[in-house]
Amino acid sequence: MPLIESAIGGIAVAIFDQAIKAGKYATKEIRGAYDDVQHQQRVIAAANAYIDNYFNRHCQIKIMPGLMKEPLSLESIYTDVKLLNESSIGAFADAGELESTYRKKGKRSFGNSDAERVSGIEIANREPFLTVLGGPGIGKSTFLRKIGLEALKKGGSIERECIPVFLELKKFREETVDIKQKIVEEFNICKFPAAEALVESALEQGKLLVLFDGLDEVPSKNLNRVIENIEDFVDKHDKNRFVASCRVAAYRSSFRRFKDVTIAEFDNEQIEQFIRRWFSAPEDQVLETATKYLELLNQKEHKATKELAQTPLLLTFLCLLYDRKQMLPSKRSTLYGRALDIILDEWSAQKRLERDPIHERLNPDLEKILLAEIAYESFSQDQLFFSKEVITKRIASFLADTLENPKYLDADKVLTAIEVQQGILVERATDAYSFSHLTLQEYLAALHIVENQLEGELVSEHLFEESWREVFLLVSGLMGNRALQLLTAMERKTRAYIEPHDKLKNLVQWAAVNKVGESKLYERAIMLAITRAKLMDSAFNNVTANNVTVSARYIARDIALAFAGAYTKAIEAAFDNAIFSARTNAKARARTLFSSRVGCMVSESASAFAEASASDHHFLNALSMLTIGGKLSSHEKNIPNVDAPSEAWQNWVEQLELIWLAAFELTQDAVTFSEAEAEVLRNYLYATELLIHCKESAIRVSRSEWAALEARLLTI
Repeated sequence: MPLIESAIGGIAVAIFDQAIKAGKYATKEIRGAYDDVQHQQRVIAAANAYIDNYFNRHCQIKIMPGLMKEPLSLESIYTDVKLLNESSIGAFADAGELESTYRKKGKRSFGNSDAERVSGIEIANREPFLTVLGGPGIGKSTFLRKIGLEALKKGGSIERECIPVFLELKKFREETVDIKQKIVEEFNICKFPAAEALVESALEQGKLLVLFDGLDEVPSKNLNRVIENIEDFVDKHDKNRFVASCRVAAYRSSFRRFKDVTIAEFDNEQIEQFIRRWFSAPEDQVLETATKYLELLNQKEHKATKELAQTPLLLTFLCLLYDRKQMLPSKRSTLYGRALDIILDEWSAQKRLERDPIHERLNPDLEKILLAEIAYESFSQDQLFFSKEVITKRIASFLADTLENPKYLDADKVLTAIEVQQGILVERATDAYSFSHLTLQEYLAALHIVENQLEGELVSEHLFEESWREVFLLVSGLMGNRALQLLTAMERKTRAYIEPHDKLKNLVQWAAVNKVGESKLYERAIMLAITRAKLMDSAFNNVTANNVTVSARYIARDIALAFAGAYTKAIEAAFDNAIFSARTNAKARARTLFSSRVGCMVSESASAFAEASASDHHFLNALSMLTIGGKLSSHEKNIPNVDAPSEAWQNWVEQLELIWLAAFELTQDAVTFSEAEAEVLRNYLYATELLIHCKESAIRVSRSEWAALEARLLTI
């Protein structure tokens, strides 16, 4: 690396020369018996060794040995870090405000995603004293290593000429901490001539960039001493640059002169950049591995998985998994369980951290049970954020019920240890907490349900609550061979739910009988989906047109399309778009939507739908379906002019609706619902769709038993 060599070598030579000129050292103390040229050659050789040493020790990434066979260079996968201008702690007043703000955002992420983000390197260039804060696995150490690497380069992104020194604070175990001597040792390793003189002179000239990594990893018995020594050292040598890193949870008092910044979770742009760099090998470029992986990760069913990718450590884990099989694990319960184990136990073990034991029996397995209980109780109370008082009471209750002689255990200390060591619980505001990821809270809640056999309670109380959707899917995966019990309970609850509503029962019966031949779930589902537009028209009559359209499309694509395939596409084009949108949207919207081109599409789609229904599946009344294409073609010719009044458009749409209703052998009254009925039908369809996905998430369900259960779905 000649560019890097010349950068640091030139700086080191200049430092020695300046020391001699200042009369601080005699020439022989620095150069010894060597002449000027020989001395420079020795310094350059030592500088090259220093670069190699830095690269080998600090710029090779290898984590999770079971998955990662070979280390990767920091340069090849490094993704630009973004920092928040202000610490995330103290951003809101209490847990209630956090909860309200989260609900309004409508996003899964708990992080302060709306805060201003600034380039990490930009801040590192601007601030002479910087503390980088963040949760476990967020990339603090990687960022510090990158700063040092850029300082080594000639023309690197660190603008000031300086020599980086990377110090791992977890190694500061001595009773007396001598920071200067630690720096000298770094130069001695590379056989710098007169290393002590070099360090002394470099500090005086302000030529060092000292990187203090992992303040939270200092053994607790030494912590106060280390903090004092760092502050004194910075005060004495404040011409130099200093950057420290620490977990947010462990950072209780800031260094006096340091600017505190927080590393932001990865956004979509950073996730994509990381993945493209990870899969940048020639063979991956040919196969477009990164693009395929991004497309997979962005699918709706992997929304919760992508949430984990906001943390670089877990994104690395996800990339390693995909790299091995070119797919994500089909059972999300297995995936999330593995991710939780990495956070709870493996990450700290791999970093060889000394942790103070809280209690000899409070091991990671017991911690998982504790966290699962907290997750479930919070979810049951519809709380994603909770006060410190609430959570410490839960911890104290758990300890009292679990451990022998727990009186001496301080729940506050247990909370702090969990927060600092694993980062599963995060202080989002002063004395207000949440789980680090909603995905992990959902997994832990599901774990508690399965461990305590609360599946019946889950179904009876939360089947129709969409906020519990992921929990249901995870419970199904965690139940193993018992998953059929969950599916059966869901089917019974769904059937009982619609039982009191006669009009809806008639609709379900109509959907079940209007077919010929073998019973098919998707055929029944499409018949219910057909009523959707009318349902939404009556249930959301006072909602804005745009919101109504979104609601209708939501049900169309997420429920009916999953079951009906090509049939639903025709329905969506001919029925949903034509009837529903025109009835609810404004006049201008209707005129745009029902152009001649769209009219042709309606006619063609409907004809294809009718032909397939009548000839292949004997769907509904064959004669009606074969003639609807001609009726639609005739109706298309009557599309109002662009300047026609709204009443003309409304009449055209109503006639179109009557054509479809006649073909499906339905009446206006059969598909007109009260708001309460509309909500019941929506929940009924949602629960049925959820049941299907729970079956897909299960480890094993008997084929014969599933066939029997499937035959009962969407029937009365």
